[in-house]
Amino acid sequence: FMRFAEREGWGDGLPLIPPTEERVQEYVIAGRRFPDEVIAVLPPLRAEATAEKIAINAAMAGAPPEAMPLIHAALVAMADPKFDLAGLNATTGSVVPAVVVNGPQRHDLRIPFGAGLLGGADGHAPSIGRAIRLVMRNIAGQHVGTTSKSVYGNPARVAGMVFAEWEERSPWTPFAERRGVAGNAVSIYGAMGSANICDVVADSADGFLEMIGKSLAYPGANGFLPSTAFSEAMVMINPVWAEVIGRQYPDIADVQRILWEHAALPIDWFRPEYRASLEKLGHHTPDDRIHLCPTPDDLHVIVAGGEGGLHAHMLHSWGTCLTVTQAVADE
Repeated sequence: FMRFAEREGWGDGLPLIPPTEERVQEYVIAGRRFPDEVIAVLPPLRAEATAEKIAINAAMAGAPPEAMPLIHAALVAMADPKFDLAGLNATTGSVVPAVVVNGPQRHDLRIPFGAGLLGGADGHAPSIGRAIRLVMRNIAGQHVGTTSKSVYGNPARVAGMVFAEWEERSPWTPFAERRGVAGNAVSIYGAMGSANICDVVADSADGFLEMIGKSLAYPGANGFLPSTAFSEAMVMINPVWAEVIGRQYPDIADVQRILWEHAALPIDWFRPEYRASLEKLGHHTPDDRIHLCPTPDDLHVIVAGGEGGLHAHMLHSWGTCLTVTQAVADE
């Protein structure tokens, strides 16, 4: 089967599980949709992703059948025009749809939200992420060198990027609920990858937020490109820091505002040929700074990570993707 799959171009370099009729039927039933029901239309091929085709790829990836409602919801969110999946699939950048999970399903599906949540933790996140990636490859038609011009790619373009928020340790309302969807939900964010933020000195809310905000701002981030009209950013704050920050700033809007203030660079950090275009975008403030994101609302904050402290994590946006949140169908 593996040799056959490779000849057909279905594989991603990892072993595939044969999608037998019995297996695929189990996945279709778990997704609670008719086999020929179109869940989403996906670029670049504008292909119809039916429940059966999605089930075939989920079976090959080894995802648990009970994850099918989450996978369906993630694909519906990705197909929303606001997310610009067509541009994401074709770009020279390394962007990948990150899947942020909220609600009780985090526990049922063993989606990690604590230590090692972006790689290495136990659970079903890699197989669920891989199922979505195989859908992008085998149904949507994203192939390196033809429909995808990504210069470097991204490890998450194989196993996906699926993680949850540690809602029980967050001093703020869960991320999806702040976006209007309570309970089981997925939010799809166009992530260029991830990078660590380390601080072994700060011991106050303002100290943590200043370090995180300033770390977000570097000249090569897509949010500072003269061609980028808007951009988002996502920050993961570990539960130890979140507790300290939440005591001083119980309103998440204040946290976003402070991070946004720090996530900026002086205009003279940019060469002259960049400055005029950046100023036209409206990111230029009276104090001669350029902000990474147009507004504080564009800076997304979730609580996740291990209890060792010392670290936060940042996921920069590609630029044209707007985060989309979608409810996951319950029984």
